[in-house]
Amino acid sequence: MYQIPEISRLNPNDLQTASRLLEQIKPNPIAFNNWSEDFPYQPQAGFRMAHNGQELFIRFSVREECTLAKITTDNGEVWTDSCVEFFLALDDSGYYNFEFSCIGKALLGFRKERPHAVHAPQETMETIRRYSTLGRDNFEETQLNTPWELTVAIPATALFRHQLKNWKGLSATMNLYKCGDNLSKPHYLSWQPIDTGKPDFHVPRCFIPVCFI
Repeated sequence: MYQIPEISRLNPNDLQTASRLLEQIKPNPIAFNNWSEDFPYQPQAGFRMAHNGQELFIRFSVREECTLAKITTDNGEVWTDSCVEFFLALDDSGYYNFEFSCIGKALLGFRKERPHAVHAPQETMETIRRYSTLGRDNFEETQLNTPWELTVAIPATALFRHQLKNWKGLSATMNLYKCGDNLSKPHYLSWQPIDTGKPDFHVPRCFIPVCFI
């Protein structure tokens, strides 16, 4: 079972420092190219993850040939930009999909099945902190092969269909992804393998067990 450690010094109000503290966590590659015949391009992507009790911190690291950030609002179509994603299920009632563009625009949904999503209200979205090395401004596709990082802090209360205040001690299942539907080199990578015939991240049976220690 994959274990997510506690680092009590992580501060959601200082994500630049939190990003540096996450250096002590071994990086995990997001490297399964499950649909390589149709989408052969594979950028480099990975994540580090830890919690401080109340918040979960994820630092995504990406190097890709093309980068795009057109989506301007939370709960927009961030998967069409340069995007990283974190899906989590606490029980069999459904799963949360957290999706982030490279400049930190976010989407958060809860669903039992892919077509039937309930999106988080704006007040919940505002509690999710984000820091991108690319800044916050939108931009058209660039082809500078520039690496970027996104660090996010997700409070336990953001799991809006559950009554939670703390990550510590939780058991769950999860998977993480890198995609970019509207890039000139679209791609669909996962941390753990997915066994579908076409790109689909909404496959809870391909999540793996994790615990927050």
